Amino acid sequence: MEDQIINKVTASNLITLDLEELYLPGERVLFDIKDLLFQGLILKEKDFRDFIKQYDWSAFSGKHVAITCSADAIVPTWAFMLLATVLQPIAQNVIFGSLEDLEKTLFLQKLNLVDWNRFVNEKVVIKGCSKVHVPVAAYVEAVNRLRPLASSIMFGEACSTVPLFKQKKI
Repeated sequence: MEDQIINKVTASNLITLDLEELYLPGERVLFDIKDLLFQGLILKEKDFRDFIKQYDWSAFSGKHVAITCSADAIVPTWAFMLLATVLQPIAQNVIFGSLEDLEKTLFLQKLNLVDWNRFVNEKVVIKGCSKVHVPVAAYVEAVNRLRPLASSIMFGEACSTVPLFKQKKI
């Protein structure tokens, strides 16, 4: 009888959660209003409103947009809201913050759509390597969602995991 090679990873009852699969395709862009400030300090309402009316917003069509002001200036909240009113109908997503904030928001939106019930009493491996950037916030939120449900949570690849949590047996 020959020695049969058994793939124990395939034979295990581990469920892999690959956050890379939740990556929302599309270009990410940052709209920084710092260049629209008078002397880099002040937002003039009339000039800002004129810019908004005259600017060709089509460049943002279908993109994921983060709006921010990187200058050390006090910008009224309504200015960001006004930008959102022109971007929202054409962009896929519009948020206030950095590109990292945008990525977190996109992943959290997708995490809200996951059927978490499929992980009840299961051994779950949250896949660690990916071809796209997955924010740490997405991994933390995945653990938050899995912790009350899964019997165990691990991080990494099925062949090499870091244990994170194991449900106590009663």
